[in-house]
Amino acid sequence: MAVPSDVERVTGYVLGGVSPLGQKKRLKTVIDTSAQNFPTIYVSAGRRGLQIELSPQDLKKLTGALFAEISAAA
Repeated sequence: MAVPSDVERVTGYVLGGVSPLGQKKRLKTVIDTSAQNFPTIYVSAGRRGLQIELSPQDLKKLTGALFAEISAAA
């Protein structure tokens, strides 16, 4: 996750409205491996409070993302 104060400066989008899809400048996308345990996940649709539902594999395909263990163990 980006430092909140850097989000708008780096992406051009307001915090809470940064979608991994349809960005003017493609940023590296990393999806936690645990997302693969679900048939669908929700990601920002580019506006605060607006999400879209898609499969983790579709998100990977559309963004060129990679799966990695990025979440802290509970």
